[in-house]
Amino acid sequence: MTEARPTVTADTERVRITSWQFAQAGDATGRHRHEFDYVVVPITGGVFAVVAPDGTREMTQVAGVPYLGTAGTEHDVVCATGAGAVFVEVEYKR
Repeated sequence: MTEARPTVTADTERVRITSWQFAQAGDATGRHRHEFDYVVVPITGGVFAVVAPDGTREMTQVAGVPYLGTAGTEHDVVCATGAGAVFVEVEYKR
């Protein structure tokens, strides 16, 4: 697996915004634990394997349809879409 490319576009005392770019299937965020609640906004949509301590599940993102995540979530997100994918993650620090 290769690493997905994160680009932090804002990082203040209240919020961090990161754009995640997956160039190809197999690109991954790397195992991580979310410190804050967050919102994900899919830009392209796509299919991902979400690898968590309790197992792996398939997740389909729909372009333009945001979803919530909670602090403490631990996982690796692996692109399963051949053409690659992009999403924006907004973390709420307080």
